[in-house]
Amino acid sequence: MQHRNVSFIGAGNMTRSIISGLVKNGYPPSMIMASNPSLEKLTALQADFSIQITQDNQQAAEFADSIVLAVKPQIMADVCSQLAESSELAGKLFVSIAAGIPSQRLQQLLGPSVFVIRTMPNTPSAIGKGMTGLYANSAISAPDKLFAGELLSQVGEIAWVEDEKMIDGVTAAAGSSPAYFFLFLEAMQKEMESQGFDRPTARKLVQQAMLGSAEMVCQNPEVELSTLRTQVTSKGGTTAKAIEHFQHAGIEGIVSGAMQAAIARAKEMANQF
Repeated sequence: MQHRNVSFIGAGNMTRSIISGLVKNGYPPSMIMASNPSLEKLTALQADFSIQITQDNQQAAEFADSIVLAVKPQIMADVCSQLAESSELAGKLFVSIAAGIPSQRLQQLLGPSVFVIRTMPNTPSAIGKGMTGLYANSAISAPDKLFAGELLSQVGEIAWVEDEKMIDGVTAAAGSSPAYFFLFLEAMQKEMESQGFDRPTARKLVQQAMLGSAEMVCQNPEVELSTLRTQVTSKGGTTAKAIEHFQHAGIEGIVSGAMQAAIARAKEMANQF
């Protein structure tokens, strides 16, 4: 991986996860800086990873060749406007991990002399099992794209999209989807409890089944998901009856509608910035 000075504006869970991956993979801690209003979060990062810290966002930006914008969307405009006051931003790469903010809007806030890559990670990134979508316009150099990809690869898998509008699809398919799975598991657990299982046992049954299923998907990338499903579904058996119920209830339409709702909301959020 390229080694360049990198700063994180914001010291939340995603920043911690990325820094942890970088340092574990041999990235020099002296080339990493984090900035945040909370000194407590900063000192914890410094204690764990020996990185540099500051409470001054401009100092962090001026230190770095690449800056990761890891603040909440609602304060992004203020943070970027403050950074734009610096005279030392020209040519630097900004990587945004904030949901809903278009790259064009970030460019307006930061100024025309910088380069912006927009990304959409998800919460499993916190345990190194994330899925991140990335978008870069034609002005972004190959080395900058490579660096951004390697940066987000520290917390899981990545996928580049050619059209920024597709980031909304990434949101629906990866950014929001952990909650879909949790909802499904929650419903299964409740049903098991209604069948007389105690809560810990019900939880263990459904979470291990989900984990094993996910591993089967990951370890058999050449096998279609429909094939994996039919391999479990004996004709006339218990699984077939369950699948029949799901299909009669319109599960494909439910899932499609939910994902389209997420995409529609992502577009609404983009318009707010």
